[in-house]
Amino acid sequence: MDKIKVGIVGTGFIGPTHIEAVRRLGFVEVVGLAGSSRESAEQNAKELGIPKAYGDYRDMLEDSEIQVIHNCTPNHLHFKINREAILAGKHVLSEKPLAVTTEESAELLTLAKKHKVVHGVNFNYRQFPMIRNLESMVRDGHFGQINLIHGSYLQDWLLYETDYNWRLDPEAGGDTRALADIGSHWCDTVQFVTGKRIVEVLGDLATVIPVRKKSKTNVSTYASGAAVDDYEDVEIKTEDYASVLLRFDDGSRGVFTVSQVSAGRKNRLSFELDGSKSSAFWNQEEPEKLWVGHRDKANELMLADPALFTKEARTAIHHPGGHNEGWPDALKNMMINFYTFIRDGKDPLIDRPNFATFEDGHKSMCIMDAILKSHQQQRWIKVENEEE
Repeated sequence: MDKIKVGIVGTGFIGPTHIEAVRRLGFVEVVGLAGSSRESAEQNAKELGIPKAYGDYRDMLEDSEIQVIHNCTPNHLHFKINREAILAGKHVLSEKPLAVTTEESAELLTLAKKHKVVHGVNFNYRQFPMIRNLESMVRDGHFGQINLIHGSYLQDWLLYETDYNWRLDPEAGGDTRALADIGSHWCDTVQFVTGKRIVEVLGDLATVIPVRKKSKTNVSTYASGAAVDDYEDVEIKTEDYASVLLRFDDGSRGVFTVSQVSAGRKNRLSFELDGSKSSAFWNQEEPEKLWVGHRDKANELMLADPALFTKEARTAIHHPGGHNEGWPDALKNMMINFYTFIRDGKDPLIDRPNFATFEDGHKSMCIMDAILKSHQQQRWIKVENEEE
């Protein structure tokens, strides 16, 4: 069987991680890379061992050999590239957010359905083995009725006033930043695990560092800055922090906090489910562990082990207990599920995918939009989820 041929648009932090994950599958081949210029595309393609380089992603879309497009570009380019890829008849795997407005995300969902392309959004945290097992345990009633959901997603990569990245610019990243960048992951993960939908929100956002010093030279995400005298002051209009009260469709409640200015927290997505029988706590920085809390007996610490997983979740874990799987493995699981769906010729309008789709991406956009409106209007806002 011929390998599925893939093209990657974007060469920043996330593009190479997609490439590495895809290459682990065996039946998928990355054959093209598009960058911001022909020169940069050729250089990156050579370094990554990719045969074709394109200075314009539209040239990639015209390549009949390429069947799937990965959109790994900054947020403001997601809608345009996703839309053109769909119209070119390519399957699409997009980074989140799916777009920068709910109108755009609704249009993409409608187009993807109309053209019957396989569509995915890289909400990869739902692909961790322990998360897959936890979802199965919740569905089986292991914790009873889930009454409360609370947690946070904390990072420190924007802690200093000299930390700067394109995500800080609303023109490139959108009207929200911490929420769109990491809050969207938290909401998707807990909705996946619990099977609940967030239907109403009350949000409080804050810009902790209102003026930042932007380096006059290019600095990569997570990299150290330049010398102090090479900075210019930039007013920041997006949030460093947000806390959000939640109401779910079954009447249960929740709350979460996101921050990109929490020292020592590198990528700490965590949440607790408080059920009528017991509780569960998971932290992405220790993804092989699940804390299970009880009232009338000793608490438990479950370690990832296929022998202990439910039958439904066992395919998500690939090594014996004690051989820890982490962030790159969750991304690989995303790729396995997405590309197996394509390889097996499944119909995106009929068959239920086991990965996040444009529908999930649109729902996420609606939640983020509602949180922003809630903060602006200082009141509870219902999450509107109407397709175009």
